[in-house]
Amino acid sequence: MAAAVRTGAARVRAYVRSAPGTYLWLAVLFVTTVLVHFMSPEFETEFLRRRSTNIEQLSTDPVRVLISSALWIDGGGWLSYAVLYSVFHAPAERWLGTLRWAVVAVTAHVLATFASQGALLWAIRHGLAPESAADTLDFGVSYALAGVVGVLVYHIAAPWRYVYLAGVLIVYGLPLVTGHTFTDLGHFVSVLIGLACLPLTRGRGPAWDPMDTVGRVRDGLRRRKEPGGGAHG
Repeated sequence: MAAAVRTGAARVRAYVRSAPGTYLWLAVLFVTTVLVHFMSPEFETEFLRRRSTNIEQLSTDPVRVLISSALWIDGGGWLSYAVLYSVFHAPAERWLGTLRWAVVAVTAHVLATFASQGALLWAIRHGLAPESAADTLDFGVSYALAGVVGVLVYHIAAPWRYVYLAGVLIVYGLPLVTGHTFTDLGHFVSVLIGLACLPLTRGRGPAWDPMDTVGRVRDGLRRRKEPGGGAHG
């Protein structure tokens, strides 16, 4: 049992070290999320608004808010992001390398932010959205994630690639059709940006076949059931 625990811990450490950018970012989000929990509701709202990529902040200090909005989570939910970062960001970083992964994430964050807020500004000017919407909370963490989700299409071998792509388009396209929010638009644009990052994926090794992983897991379980194959310690 002790040996199994040590082996599991070693694998977790190796997984974290294989995606340093992902887990450094996640650590920063943990710290900022804890800080938010110590703020009063009134102070929290104003504090996050000044770090939000809304129209008002983008028009006055775009570089600052584009950076700061990637370091905060509106409303908490750090654990869910920890899972999502491990499932999507970490594999993408290990596959693409830290630099290319960061290029995808930053590009999706920046371009989707300007696309969604530009559409909102157009709607405000044409009376389709209230002027108060120019100062709402909007953060780029989910836009970067959606972009990485999109580029991972190219990491999966056919035919599973097309199953994954269909799932991504449903997950991000359905809210856009039914909800009609500018955040939903930003998420969908982020996915398209990720799909447009195909040139960054060239030369990054063979595609991952999910059935190979299933086969390895099955073989491992079979060996454990064989005489003398169980874990000891």
